[in-house]
Amino acid sequence: MIVMGIDIGSVAAKAVVLDASGNTVLSRVMIPTGWDHRRALTDITDLATSTAGISSGDIHTRVLTGYGRVAGKDDMPVVSEIACHAKGAHFLFPEAGSVIDIGGQDSKAICLGPDGAVTDFAMNDKCAAGTGRFVSMVATLLGHNLDAFAKLAEKGNPLPINSMCAVFAESEIVGLLAKGHDPADIAAGVCHSIASRTAGLASRLGFKAQLCVFSGGLAGNPVISTSLETHLSKPVIPAPFPQFVGALGAAILASQQ
Repeated sequence: MIVMGIDIGSVAAKAVVLDASGNTVLSRVMIPTGWDHRRALTDITDLATSTAGISSGDIHTRVLTGYGRVAGKDDMPVVSEIACHAKGAHFLFPEAGSVIDIGGQDSKAICLGPDGAVTDFAMNDKCAAGTGRFVSMVATLLGHNLDAFAKLAEKGNPLPINSMCAVFAESEIVGLLAKGHDPADIAAGVCHSIASRTAGLASRLGFKAQLCVFSGGLAGNPVISTSLETHLSKPVIPAPFPQFVGALGAAILASQQ
């Protein structure tokens, strides 16, 4: 029984294919989502099956999650991003007590029970500041891609970024550049600001002093991870292949069905 989990995010669509045991990954693929979520669903399914060396008819169950999960057909199971990230994080780190996910469109803080079930969560989906899109905007403003931006931030001494709105934060950053501030210091300041806001989101839940799994595209940024650890006073471990945690969780739920 081969299963597939699909996460149609605001920026990227991800898919994970698992074998009958539910423990072995047969393929793990990602493409830009684009504006057409139905097309992204078709394309990511075709790529995932071809990469796994199977046909779509070999898939027993597909579970869909993410920002564009409404693109699925009526007979396709749909599960919330919160539940899928919790399931994926628990699979990777059974000892984890919480998850922080910073995606392209929003950020989430999730508390886990001993079995990986969601016990509480908080979500910021009202403002772009502190999301992947915001970081991409700042990176472009500084003339870097996300990987180069992360390396730049490691070299800087963080400048305070005070604006809580993405639009005003961009204006503030432009002003700092105009005053001759080092781009590395600005990059570090942005990373620390994101960590502070995300930790504030998590603090509403009273995170326990257990391991926290960090998922999403920004989990590859060591400055944000380290700053989160400082703010939360607990270990924060970036997930392996952090952008696929939601799709992995969806695939595990598919195998359980």
